[in-house]
Amino acid sequence: MAKTDKGYRGISMEGALARWYATNTAKDPARFEKQIDDVRRLAPTGGKVLEVAPGPGYLSIAMARTGDYTVTGLDISETFVRIAREKAAAAGVAVDFRHGNASAMPFDDESFDFIVCCAAFKNFSDPVGAVQEMHRVLRPGGYALINDLRKDVSKEAVAADVAQMEVGALSRVFIRYTLRSFLPRRAYLKSEFEGLVARTDFRTCEIRQSPLSLDVELRKRTGE
Repeated sequence: MAKTDKGYRGISMEGALARWYATNTAKDPARFEKQIDDVRRLAPTGGKVLEVAPGPGYLSIAMARTGDYTVTGLDISETFVRIAREKAAAAGVAVDFRHGNASAMPFDDESFDFIVCCAAFKNFSDPVGAVQEMHRVLRPGGYALINDLRKDVSKEAVAADVAQMEVGALSRVFIRYTLRSFLPRRAYLKSEFEGLVARTDFRTCEIRQSPLSLDVELRKRTGE
């Protein structure tokens, strides 16, 4: 897979496209509730949490609202960083949203207790580098959780997921099209993700599959 300087594959999530995404993502609050449950399962109370590619920042803001975590978000999109900062301020919570590349994170070694990345990993131009960076900035014993679309997702799974979204008819058509067409081509099979992780210092991972997505759980062993 070719490595590029821009840090992502496909079109840039900036400007009007980023604002459209922010508006429509906000209409699916149940998704964030499930993600918070996953965070609580793995992240220690009082821990430092990093969300990689938070987009408009909804999950990071939800994590900060619990009062249980110190939250940082890192995104390649300047528009998303600006939107996320505005939304955090409006919500009255402190989240450190920063602009940067997932494969060259601007953080010291062992800075975080937990890392989460949702619905974005398939777009990274250097996926091995991004996972290796997660390992570098994660503290020993800490977990990283990556959730993303599976490459072999069925039309039925896409239809069921889109049907739950509270979006307009045109947005529904566009979302269904993207989830059925070019996004799966960027995504990974379970075996492909296992091979990718094997090239990093994590070496192994635990992967659970739903009809729509992969949940990839990584743990940095103590002593590393």
